Amino acid sequence: MADAARAVKRFYKEATVDEGRRILLGGRPVKTPGRSDLALPTDALAEAVADEWNAQEERIDPRAMPLTGLANAAIDRIAPDPAAFARGLAAYGETDLLYYRAEGPAPLVRRQAERWDPILAWAQQRYDTVFELATGIMHMRQPGETVTRLKAAVAARDAFALAGLSPLVTVSGSLLIALALAEGALALDAAWAAAALDEQWQAEQWGEDAEAAAALAARRRDFEAAARFLALL
Repeated sequence: MADAARAVKRFYKEATVDEGRRILLGGRPVKTPGRSDLALPTDALAEAVADEWNAQEERIDPRAMPLTGLANAAIDRIAPDPAAFARGLAAYGETDLLYYRAEGPAPLVRRQAERWDPILAWAQQRYDTVFELATGIMHMRQPGETVTRLKAAVAARDAFALAGLSPLVTVSGSLLIALALAEGALALDAAWAAAALDEQWQAEQWGEDAEAAAALAARRRDFEAAARFLALL
């Protein structure tokens, strides 16, 4: 990802996009960490990635270029074997956050139902399947057909779509939230509210811890960047 790269001094005047949607720095193609051309699948994403490079100041800060990082991941990590990557991502559908409900207190139970049940209802209709819910944290095995159809939904995506989907899944712990957001069935704010429900509940009950709040804010930035990446495909 972009934040894994080492910061270097800015060495170019301007980032541009060529006819093949490659990113150019001073007229020369940018290379991914794997030494492939940084070429994007859509004009909108290419321009947005170029904007990240143009926004750099005296030193290049990879942490400020999340779209570039996701594009690098799509090209270097996912494109060589998208089926294997998709299988790993689809495994979240077997232990999705939305399957596991609190025993109490009642207000938390209601909030989970309010925010999570509509997503489950959408997924049931979208993929023509059913989900088994559990109270507490004991593993609940999902029907084989449910697992198969969720795997197919993930496997149908190309490397760039998988790169954008991945942080949505890993940050939220929910393949269903990620799919609903990616397919336009859920707005970004609603998706984040569902993903961060437990953390927000804890903060309301016990007060906000500065370290936990900072970690949650960082997760939200990653979540929002991934959503934007998908929207630009």
